[in-house]
Amino acid sequence: MSWELLLWLLALGTLLALVVQLLRFLRADGDLTLLWAEWQGRRPEWELTDVVVWVTGASSGIGEELAYQLSKLGVSLVLSARRAHELERVKRRCLENGNLKGKDILVLPLDLADRSSHEEATKTVLQEFGKIDILVNNGGVSQRSLFMDTNVDVYKELIEINYLGTVSLTKCVLPHMIERKQGKIVIVNSLLGIISVPLSGGYCASKHALRGFFSTLQMELDAYPGVTVSNICPGPVISNIVKNSLTGEVTKTLGSEADQSHKMATSRCVRLMLICMANDLKEVWIAEQPFLLTAYLWQYMPTWAWWLTNKLGKKRIENFKSGVDADSSYFKIWKPKHD
Repeated sequence: MSWELLLWLLALGTLLALVVQLLRFLRADGDLTLLWAEWQGRRPEWELTDVVVWVTGASSGIGEELAYQLSKLGVSLVLSARRAHELERVKRRCLENGNLKGKDILVLPLDLADRSSHEEATKTVLQEFGKIDILVNNGGVSQRSLFMDTNVDVYKELIEINYLGTVSLTKCVLPHMIERKQGKIVIVNSLLGIISVPLSGGYCASKHALRGFFSTLQMELDAYPGVTVSNICPGPVISNIVKNSLTGEVTKTLGSEADQSHKMATSRCVRLMLICMANDLKEVWIAEQPFLLTAYLWQYMPTWAWWLTNKLGKKRIENFKSGVDADSSYFKIWKPKHD
């Protein structure tokens, strides 16, 4: 075999490998590091057993599904949200479908905006279980309104709940983890903590703030390698977050049931979150295409990202004004088809 033929074969092999990787990326639902960890990393079933996990926003959506999947791992659970009756419902299902007994689950109603209550809530958890191994900061609220139609109090509420409430609760729990020299702080952020879209200006601001703050905290905790911080950024996931979004006034939520067929299954999102937690990944992106591609564009090709986001943003506003889900119509074509 001549050297020229060998080089051509190598070039062809490289090209084919790139094509295969491109096709895999187009069907990916997480960033490359996360998917590598899913393939080769530590399993949640090995790493997340016999621990105490405190989940905020546990009454619905991602938080609810997280409670169900954690209950099957044999952890002790603390379920927090504002609606106590919904937390009790989640607890009952955890007991029905998981490997836990009643004493293993603490229902602890909590309002993230009431920062004065966070210290007492933390003491209650420590009195009940003696430790907090993992704090999952999942609670929050979204927004669907244009800036010119929105009262400034809406932006204040978003910052109070999504940002300051999360920072406050972490401030109460972190000293305990530092004293034990181990623990995981998990932030359920959003891809909108990386990119920005119209109709969600206050929500984007609160999520960008979370990313900036907890990236700083990661560095400040360098002296405590056993205490880790994971910033998880999901894209659209099936939940009630849009239905419960704030609009132009603090007292008004969107309320309408939107088509969610284009969104990621909550169970898949939570499985990838558990993989992130088991492998102590610092930041992960969880989304189907084209949301994942958009995040990569913002990271590596911001000029192109600005152009694309501006085009899609106009369609997002049109969808919203016509009464359909802001993201639905122009993303359905990307969703993988399953038999």
